[in-house]
Amino acid sequence: MPRARTTETADRIRAAALELIAAKGVHQVSLREIAERVGVTKPALYYHFASRDELVRSLVQPFIDEVEEALARFGPGADARELLGAYFDVAYRNRDVTAMIMRDPSILAMVDLASAVGDWRRRMVTMLTGSDPALADVVRVQMAIGGLGDCTVVLPDAPAAPLREAVLDAACDMLRR
Repeated sequence: MPRARTTETADRIRAAALELIAAKGVHQVSLREIAERVGVTKPALYYHFASRDELVRSLVQPFIDEVEEALARFGPGADARELLGAYFDVAYRNRDVTAMIMRDPSILAMVDLASAVGDWRRRMVTMLTGSDPALADVVRVQMAIGGLGDCTVVLPDAPAAPLREAVLDAACDMLRR
C-alpha cells in the first residue's frame, strides 16, 4: 500500500513540475517552488527525485519511450500515413512535454533529446524514402514531421480526431502520397 502513495506523490510532483516549467522555464523554477505547489517538503521531493535533471528526465522519458515503441513497429517501405499517424498519436499525447521544451529549449540538452529526435527523423526518412533518397525527398519528410509535431502544440484547442486527419492529409500531400 505505501508504494501506491509514493507513486501518487511522484505523479503529483511531475504534474506540478511540468506546469511550472512550461510556464516559466526549467532554470526559473526552484525545486522548493515545485515542492510547495505539491504540498510536500523539499526533502520529500528529493526522496522521489534526486535532482532537477532527474525530475526533468522523468517528464520527458515517457515521450521518448513511446516514440521508440511506435517507430519499432515500422520498417523500410512503411506506409506514410500509418507511420506519421503513429508519430502524431504519440506527439499529441505528449504535447504538454513538447510545449515545455518549446518554451525552454535548454531541456533538449539536459535530457539529450536533440540526438533522439535527430535519430527518429533519420529513421523515418529512411523508412519513407529508402537508404539513398534525393535531397527533395528528405526535405519533404523533414517538413512533414516537423509540421506534424508543431500542429500538436500550436493548435491546442483543435479536437484530436479532426486535427489528426488534417495533419496527416497535409503531411501526405507534402510527401506527394
